[in-house]
Amino acid sequence: MARDKMTYDSYERDIFDNPPKGPVGVHRGSRPLMARLAPFLVVMLIAALAGVGAWLFVSGEYKVILGQSTSQSETASDANSADSKDSSNTSANGSSNSTKKDSSSSDAKDSSSDSTQSDSTNSTNSTDQNTQQPEQTSTVNKATQVLVVNATGIQGYAGQRSDVLQTSGYTSVTAANPDGTLTMPTYTVVWYQNETDKATAEDVANTLGIATVEQAQGLAVPITVVLLN
Repeated sequence: MARDKMTYDSYERDIFDNPPKGPVGVHRGSRPLMARLAPFLVVMLIAALAGVGAWLFVSGEYKVILGQSTSQSETASDANSADSKDSSNTSANGSSNSTKKDSSSSDAKDSSSDSTQSDSTNSTNSTDQNTQQPEQTSTVNKATQVLVVNATGIQGYAGQRSDVLQTSGYTSVTAANPDGTLTMPTYTVVWYQNETDKATAEDVANTLGIATVEQAQGLAVPITVVLLN
């Protein structure tokens, strides 16, 4: 029996009998002309730029181009610096003129102040010469006789204070009790008889911590210290 002839319709239809619309895989449609030429154009442009760069490097023309741009920038910077120098010179001239005026006025003030200072110095020197004479006649003399009178009632107190004076350098110090020859004051005091003994009396008072120093007449010794409570 002859085999039945199989045709397309003899097979049951499946998913492969319904392909998607449009070209798929190797059956894609053709692309536009510009899309196909774009890669070639890019390659040619890059090749041209590379050739120009190589020619500039080999021929040394790139130095000329760079030199022109550098000279232009230097010219611009020189112009700016020149403008700044002119402005600074103008301000400097103005300030120098004002400085000259100030210096001239200050010179006049200095000359007047110098004359004033010289006058004051002369007057001060004359005053010092006048005051030096009494100062020279009143100096501390630790060899001067000093009598320390104990009117406190504390036994041995005059001797203690005499030792303080001797420790400070006084060489003629005597301790005693009141004997009726002196009129006792009501406060502790250092008496001196002559004006030349004033500085010594003040030094004795400072050494013993006594605040009152007075001149008195009829003293048995040049300086008398009266100690009271």
